[in-house]
Amino acid sequence: MEILPASHHSLEYQKPNKWYFDQRLQFVEPTANSEEFLSKKLEEEIRAAKRTHLSCGEVLLPCGLLQKISKDIVKMSDSELCGVRGMTLYLLFEGEEDCRRLSTVKLDPTTPSTFEIYLTFKQANAGWGFLPQFLKKMTRGGTVIISTEYELTKKKLYRSFCE
Repeated sequence: MEILPASHHSLEYQKPNKWYFDQRLQFVEPTANSEEFLSKKLEEEIRAAKRTHLSCGEVLLPCGLLQKISKDIVKMSDSELCGVRGMTLYLLFEGEEDCRRLSTVKLDPTTPSTFEIYLTFKQANAGWGFLPQFLKKMTRGGTVIISTEYELTKKKLYRSFCE
């Protein structure tokens, strides 16, 4: 068993021997629109990976792709103990030559991971004709075009009594 020290940010001293927990620092999963929240998080992670892992100036995504992926992820997490809060999401990119990890996303660091989802974006083939060459000349560092194809793999980190 591991004993974790209390964070100074979430506990405040009120009276001698009385502490209270600051709820404002907790992760609040959006109930009405989890898909939109997750879609924006995916967009942030892709923007961050653009320079670090993809080494490009532009990343082009098909319209509505992140929303579709988010909907699929939320659907996959519905049957889990903690829902999206218990998910660790690994973002991968499968290019022409290799597959690399772009990012790891833990939406709620205070909730233990109960399952993992591996999201693999795939690079689009030359099906867009002249567009990639045209965009490569316009942008510094080249352009990565993401395909409409992607792969979602779920791995449970527990076994239920029924299994």
